[in-house]
Amino acid sequence: MNVHEYQGKEILRKYGVATPRGFACFTVDEAVKAAESLGGKVWVVKAQIHAGGRGKGGGVKVAKSLDEVRDYASKILGMTLITPQTGPEGRVVKRLFIEEGADIKKELYVGMVVDRATQRVTLMASSEGGMNIEEVAEHTPEKIHKVAIDPVAGLSTQDAEEVSRKIGIPDIAVAQGGQFMQALYKAFDDCDCSLAEINPLIYTGDNKVLALDAKLNFDSNALYRHPEIVALRDLDEEDPAEIEASKFDLTYISLDGNIGCLVNGAGLAMATMDVIKLYGGSPANFLDVGGGATTEKVTEAFKIMLKNPNLKAILVNIFGGIMKCDVIANGVIAAAREVKLSVPLVVRMKGTNEDLGKQILKDSGLPIISADNMAEAAEKVVVAAK
Repeated sequence: MNVHEYQGKEILRKYGVATPRGFACFTVDEAVKAAESLGGKVWVVKAQIHAGGRGKGGGVKVAKSLDEVRDYASKILGMTLITPQTGPEGRVVKRLFIEEGADIKKELYVGMVVDRATQRVTLMASSEGGMNIEEVAEHTPEKIHKVAIDPVAGLSTQDAEEVSRKIGIPDIAVAQGGQFMQALYKAFDDCDCSLAEINPLIYTGDNKVLALDAKLNFDSNALYRHPEIVALRDLDEEDPAEIEASKFDLTYISLDGNIGCLVNGAGLAMATMDVIKLYGGSPANFLDVGGGATTEKVTEAFKIMLKNPNLKAILVNIFGGIMKCDVIANGVIAAAREVKLSVPLVVRMKGTNEDLGKQILKDSGLPIISADNMAEAAEKVVVAAK
């Protein structure tokens, strides 16, 4: 789950992470009032969408008068903002963040992620702030400094201050930089984050270390512990099909292909998409119905897939372990009849009650294309989609 920049900063401030002052706004008038409340002579008008690169797309503007705040707010609010992370369709801006200007002396980068190799939260920091960390890693990897954080001891003062020095924070503010990183780790750990990225972290003319931007992602599996974070969810920023799928405990992610995939198990779903690509096709979605799929869940899964106007065929790939093949077969038949399936359907089943499931499909009278293995299923669905 993602949150907006202003929401992320609200969370971080509770842990002592320093940020500039600012207000979220939903109208142009609110934006002007926010600037008046902040005072000063410079304000930053920021589009709030769940994507990075907003500045490059024209979604971040520096205003030096209240008239400019009004002008920029009018232009940004309601615009379709296209960034490298939104895709060509972009996102409509429905929220703004008006923030006080900052005297930026240096832009830095600080991020935290879960590193599967070390099985620890890892601090990454760089002197190259304000640009994609992937580009830094590719061209100047020596400028990225990492610390694998001990889950019991946490991020030590020594490690935090050492990283602060390495990324160029002056001696006068090294302790402040270390405290910033320790506070960020505390927030990451307490809130079950999967990502915390401050880009840029800035060092100001008055020797302060501030989070000029903030991106927080949360582990969806841990959200039951954080109702206050769930309350921040912005459904306007999420795929309607994915929202609908979550109501039925379906794990669904939209993709840009034309072959729908209905699979039980995340690993099998990933392998299914790989095999479709291998045979020249393109998956339209990731869809895991889980180990306890009912006829209702399978029917809803079909409905969600069929809302995709690009859909040309569907592949159902089931391994009958916890989920029995005959149950899925009945669900597939019921779903196909209810939704009046209009695209080719390829079904491959293996495992518990496999023969019974295949017989149920055969006796249904529906034009279902059967396959005995994944390769055959992928080959047939690619042909059918064409």
